[in-house]
Amino acid sequence: MIQTKSFGENVFKTANIILMIVLALSCLYPLWYAFCLSISDKAAANSGLVTFYPIGFTLQSYREIMKEAMFFNSFWISIQRTVLGTGVALILLIVMAYPLSKNKRDFRPRDIIMWIVIFCMLFNGGTIPWYITVKNYGLIDSIWALVLAGSLPVFNLILMVNFFRGIPRDLEEAAVVDGAGPWKILFMVVVPCSIPVIATIVLFTGVYHWNEFFQGLVLTTTEKHYPLQTYIRQIVVNIQATTLTRDQIENLFKLSNKSLNAAKVFIAMIPMLVVYPFLQRYFISGIMLGAVKE
Repeated sequence: MIQTKSFGENVFKTANIILMIVLALSCLYPLWYAFCLSISDKAAANSGLVTFYPIGFTLQSYREIMKEAMFFNSFWISIQRTVLGTGVALILLIVMAYPLSKNKRDFRPRDIIMWIVIFCMLFNGGTIPWYITVKNYGLIDSIWALVLAGSLPVFNLILMVNFFRGIPRDLEEAAVVDGAGPWKILFMVVVPCSIPVIATIVLFTGVYHWNEFFQGLVLTTTEKHYPLQTYIRQIVVNIQATTLTRDQIENLFKLSNKSLNAAKVFIAMIPMLVVYPFLQRYFISGIMLGAVKE
């Protein structure tokens, strides 16, 4: 049966569509602006003429980035941090969320551990104790400082605990009848049924590690160990005219620092833009199913 929508419903739907288009454009515009600025010439970039389209097309900024070893070193560090950080966080979350998803009869200290975790989320020790702790473990200026310092995000833990609680207990009981132990049940039954929430957490954690810059600023002491976002944050133009070659002086007159930085920012956004479409289909279901407590 075909239902005829009222005038008010049509107006509401049209207004929602317009609002969503405006929000989508407001999210896409910074990316587009960074790209336009990165391929505009020095005069247009420095004078603020670039708005919706590039002016004076040039790829000089990208040519300079291709020559910059420090940028690619920071890029590689960020890749390592994102892969290792996401992997470690996912393992810790799965192993911790599974027992916490049980009732008190199956796992007695569940409530105590959950209260401790939530308390640590609401009241942290502060930056100085956190730094001293990392330093005492001898992790300063290493990739593991960036990986382990925030390896147990409590929000993601709560999301996964609630998702695990929604998995039918009949599946686990059937596995027990077949002789499976807790570890086999976790990785052969629970984890395969939890792909939506796992994909959502991988996206959350990966974006966090890729975009985070403060930890790199505090926990690393040399620029060669900076992750990409910290490196971009710390970009400072330091030109020593006595050490410049003739080609470098010519490039300096062609190149704008704004265009160069915009090119670096644009390149830094590409990995997340590439990964997101593959995880996007799990995003909504993972959030909704993991956010509802039965």
